[in-house]
Amino acid sequence: MATESVRAIEAILMVADRPVEPGLLAQVLELPPARVEESCAALQASYEAEDRGFCLVRVAGGYRFQSHPDLAPYVERFVLDGQHARLSSAALETLAIVAYKQPISRGQVASIRGVSAEGVLRTLEQRGYVAEVGRDPGPGQAVLYGTTPALLERLGLGSLAELPPLEDFVPGPEVLEALEQGLRAESSAARGAGGEPSDAPPPPSEEGAQG
Repeated sequence: MATESVRAIEAILMVADRPVEPGLLAQVLELPPARVEESCAALQASYEAEDRGFCLVRVAGGYRFQSHPDLAPYVERFVLDGQHARLSSAALETLAIVAYKQPISRGQVASIRGVSAEGVLRTLEQRGYVAEVGRDPGPGQAVLYGTTPALLERLGLGSLAELPPLEDFVPGPEVLEALEQGLRAESSAARGAGGEPSDAPPPPSEEGAQG
C-alpha cells in the first residue's frame, strides 16, 4: 500500500501544468529532497512494472506524468491533425539558433539566418519557447534571447546540455571542400558563358590535340 507521501506526490503531479522540481515537492511534503527522489524513483519503477499507459519522467529539472512512448500512435490519433498549429521551418531554424547560441540578440539571429528575425522571435515568445534573458552590455544594449523550461519540457530534455552536439550536423571537411570546388566550377562556367574571363584553362587547339 502506498504511503501518504507517495500518494501526495501523485496528486501534486496530477494537477501540475508543468514539471515540478524535487525541491518544491520536498518543501510541500516537508521531507528531505533525497526522500522525494527515492519515492519518485519507486513510482517510476512501479508504473513500468505494471505496464501502465503512462509513466513518470524527469524533464526540465522536474517530474511530470506523460503518456507511455509506445502508445504514441493512439495519442496522435486522439489529438487531431491541425488542432495545434505547427512551427514553420523558419521558426524551427530560429529556435535552433537560439538554443545553441544563447544568449543571442535579434540582430545576431538575423545575421546568421540572412533575414529579419523579428516576426519569428515574436511567434516563439508567444509560444513560450524563448524569452528575454538580459541585455547586451555593448552599444544599444540589445535584448538577448534564450530558451525557456517550456522548450525543455516539449523536447523531453532535462537541460540544454542534453541537446545533440552541434558538430553532428556540420559537414566534414571533405564535404565542404567538394562543395567549394563545385561552387567555383559553377562560377567559372557562369563567367565564361557571360563573355567574361574564365579561370578554366582554354581547350587545346586542334594542332595541339594532334601533336
